[in-house]
Amino acid sequence: MKLITWNIQFGVGIDGRNDLARIIADARRIADFDVLCLQEVADNFPELKANRGEDQFAEIARLLPGYTAIDGIGVDVPASDGRRKRFGNMVLSRLPVGQVLRHILPWEADATRSMPRMLIEAVVMAPFGPVRVMTTHLEYYSPKLRAASVEGIRDIHRQASARAAQPPLPADSMFRPYPATRSAILTADFNMQTSDPSYGRLSVPFSDGIPSFVDAWTLRNPGAAHPLSFCIYEQVAGQPHCCDFIFVTDDLAPRVTDVVYDTQTQVSDHQPVLITLRD
Repeated sequence: MKLITWNIQFGVGIDGRNDLARIIADARRIADFDVLCLQEVADNFPELKANRGEDQFAEIARLLPGYTAIDGIGVDVPASDGRRKRFGNMVLSRLPVGQVLRHILPWEADATRSMPRMLIEAVVMAPFGPVRVMTTHLEYYSPKLRAASVEGIRDIHRQASARAAQPPLPADSMFRPYPATRSAILTADFNMQTSDPSYGRLSVPFSDGIPSFVDAWTLRNPGAAHPLSFCIYEQVAGQPHCCDFIFVTDDLAPRVTDVVYDTQTQVSDHQPVLITLRD
């Protein structure tokens, strides 16, 4: 199973050009991916750099026929034209998808700019069994809100793991049970570096046999620094650093065969990350 995660900066590359087809083509160049997790997807935001107000959720879905397209809207506000303005994340999977959940992460008050953040949780039927694929995009300006989101993510994982441990009850319609699992892959632009206490908090063990999260890069490259994933080719937002990570639950650790940061592409201000898991 090959999964790519990527903050696509609403389709805009270092050259200032908005080209979603170029994003998808570059993702395909990196790998014949089964799952694609995207952050910073926009709809009806013409004020964003190089945007025309296009519905990028729909456009990306059209660019990937044969993939189940799952949108995750964090920002949903009215526009002057009577439509909605939407901003968030996507998961696209060519593997079968079971239950999909969309979680709003904690959004506490803080004396800085912030926006609502959400997490997509989709049960993907991988060759080795069901796995919860989760993607999100954490707060840029506020360490307090990032920390709150991390606690929200941990609670989402705790609840899902507890549900998976319950024997399914016979039911139909809306109550019909779908495959559940403790196994999870968590991807994001976390907007934090490894020195941030919230990064370490993600990997703190759980109780009750709930599998913990482990950074997949560190798993495959112990002691090695993460490759750079942000601000490599332009330093508008600071010096080059890594803030894009993939975590897996420790039960999946033996399946992780490779983690690759593509540091060459310039079709976004972030670099994509590829993980490969054996069947």
